[in-house]
Amino acid sequence: MDKVGCYPFMSEPFHCDFSGRLFMGHLGNHLLNAADFHSSDRGFGMKYLMTIRRSWVLSRLAIEMDEMPVQYTKFNVETWVESAMRYFTSRNFRVVDDEGKVYGYGRSIWAMIDTETRQPTDIFSIDNGAINNWLVSDKECPIDKGGRVKMSDGAELVRTIDTYYNDVDINGHINSVKYIEHVLDLWPLEWYRTHQLRRFEIAYVAEAHAGDQLAFYQEQTGDMEYCVRIVRTDGTECCRSKVVFK
Repeated sequence: MDKVGCYPFMSEPFHCDFSGRLFMGHLGNHLLNAADFHSSDRGFGMKYLMTIRRSWVLSRLAIEMDEMPVQYTKFNVETWVESAMRYFTSRNFRVVDDEGKVYGYGRSIWAMIDTETRQPTDIFSIDNGAINNWLVSDKECPIDKGGRVKMSDGAELVRTIDTYYNDVDINGHINSVKYIEHVLDLWPLEWYRTHQLRRFEIAYVAEAHAGDQLAFYQEQTGDMEYCVRIVRTDGTECCRSKVVFK
């Protein structure tokens, strides 16, 4: 089996925005599905991990796109594990069609947790560190890895939302992609008529659950660059995001 997985998807019309291009949130779902397909095929996926009370949790995600696939476009998500440490592993993505047209790239960091204690657990304990057999360190992923999203105390509270059933995923907390959708909803439809989303990155810090209220603090940190901090009901910061438009 190849170390690099390649999985076909289609930009379905009901997954596209008013411009006829794929929503970033749905692209994020495709990347996460490809990650699960790849890890499951190779023996360290969610289906197996759940039987031993383990689960993958997304820690960081960065997506940088030259353009989004238009509706009905068929494309592939390639994914591979770049490196692995005891508690974290890095996984990359490339969005490309069958003719070799590259739409963009993604980078992600994942932690493995114990589903009962919710604490990080040793990745190398799974099948005697078998993940090391699948590392690919020489495949290009030419986008910035990103880092901690820096924000000042002057960020403005711009929205507060409640969370419900549809926000919660298989791990019992607010779904990673739901945060992406909620962040991108901070800009009105008219903004997206004249601005294209170039890069989206998010770093997850703490879990939120159904019933939590999420407060969004926004700050412009550069030309067409904005940062968003999301805080749950008890004041704990859940995640930070950086959004770059062009």
